[in-house]
Amino acid sequence: MWECQRCGRQFKRTKQSHFCKEPPKSVDSYIKEQPDVIQPRLQELRQVLKQTLPDAKECILWRMPTYRSEKGNIIHFAAATKHIGLYPGDKAVNAFSNRLKDYKSHKGSIQFQNDEPLPLDLISEIAKWCYETGNHH
Repeated sequence: MWECQRCGRQFKRTKQSHFCKEPPKSVDSYIKEQPDVIQPRLQELRQVLKQTLPDAKECILWRMPTYRSEKGNIIHFAAATKHIGLYPGDKAVNAFSNRLKDYKSHKGSIQFQNDEPLPLDLISEIAKWCYETGNHH
């Protein structure tokens, strides 16, 4: 077992990536906790999701910004060291697989590298698909 020196949590993997602090209370606080260089990208992504999903509730679940409807979670996103992860679920990743060939994707997640522009139109289409098809998870 490995124990984080900052928070004292224990993990099976040495130097397991995790979030030491208290979970953010809002998407604003989540974004403000990220490195300055990533914040504009997260704001861009957030704006696209808010425009695409105007009736969705924005909240924090599993320490990630999440968009929900009355039927459940629609989509999540999160910052990582080298990418921004989008979590639309495995059905969405399968449905868009032909358009995701330039991105790393796995089990319901898509990675957009921080040194490349965000494909905002594609992200919007994925979010809309999740909402319209009822692909809530």
